[in-house]
Amino acid sequence: MKFASLLRLTLILGAAGVALPLDPAVAEEGGSGHYLPGSIASFIDAAPLDETFIVRFNGLNYLGSASAERPIPFAGVAAAGAKADVWGAGLTLLWRPPIDLGGKWSYAMSMTIPYLSSDISANAVASLGNGLSGSIARERMVDAIGDIIVMPLMLNYNFNRDFNANFRVGIYTPTGSYQLGSLSNTGKNFWTFEPVLGFVYFGQQNGIEVSVYPGVDFNTENPATHYQSGTQFHIDGTLAQHFPLLGGLAGLGVSAYDYSQVTPDSGTGATLGPFEGKSVGVGPVASYIVKIAGHDTIWEAKWLHETDTQNRLQGNIYWLKIVSKF
Repeated sequence: MKFASLLRLTLILGAAGVALPLDPAVAEEGGSGHYLPGSIASFIDAAPLDETFIVRFNGLNYLGSASAERPIPFAGVAAAGAKADVWGAGLTLLWRPPIDLGGKWSYAMSMTIPYLSSDISANAVASLGNGLSGSIARERMVDAIGDIIVMPLMLNYNFNRDFNANFRVGIYTPTGSYQLGSLSNTGKNFWTFEPVLGFVYFGQQNGIEVSVYPGVDFNTENPATHYQSGTQFHIDGTLAQHFPLLGGLAGLGVSAYDYSQVTPDSGTGATLGPFEGKSVGVGPVASYIVKIAGHDTIWEAKWLHETDTQNRLQGNIYWLKIVSKF
């Protein structure tokens, strides 16, 4: 379960509101939706099989930049050479109630509340008329709540003690701070509906983990910019080896993601064209499971290095997740 996107915040970012005759039809979507790489990618993100209440901390840092040659549409202007240093903390509350669905099925629900801090700099590119254009360097910092994520439906099917599959629907609500023409926004100002499938193999005897989570994001139109981001397909995965260590269970492996926009952007605000985004990322992941005060506690840290990126910021994503089961 994830919290509202910081990385997407960097693609959320509104570019500078400058005192120039900007074309209000130039939108902000930045070729991305709410999807946040690595937020659902391994066993720590799986839906619980048994009745439980889970509290989860999600910490993230994103360092990235965009090309200075081709502008990306941001909140009401087009920005080139954007640079982002974004931090975030999210609190996820997940409940697997005592509902008996019979057989090997289980049901859960969750909510994630994010708080974001971003430092963004970019060149705000604007039409000056008569075929001329100009740019003004701007920087803006903001600290505010992000877009809250609710998951009212999390279904899990347990094939056996090593392998289970789950289906969930995430709803991103436009609760984050948003201002047209602002360099930094912590909300996208539109809704996203995200169905995700999950397949998790975790060998109880061999300690091998293979997790795969494909998903699709469907976005509504941003009413401030009349820009609707296209549909995005993404897949996250983790391959890891787990082993006993100091009274707990440690894990080391690799995590990766692939993101592609499969339909073009639309709406009267999409004046830069379809602006379809693409990105791939890969990096190491480490985890540790141990009991603290009688509660199962899981730690996970990962680094994703982004490559093969188009129409998005490109950089590095750092995750820290801490889960405690009650």
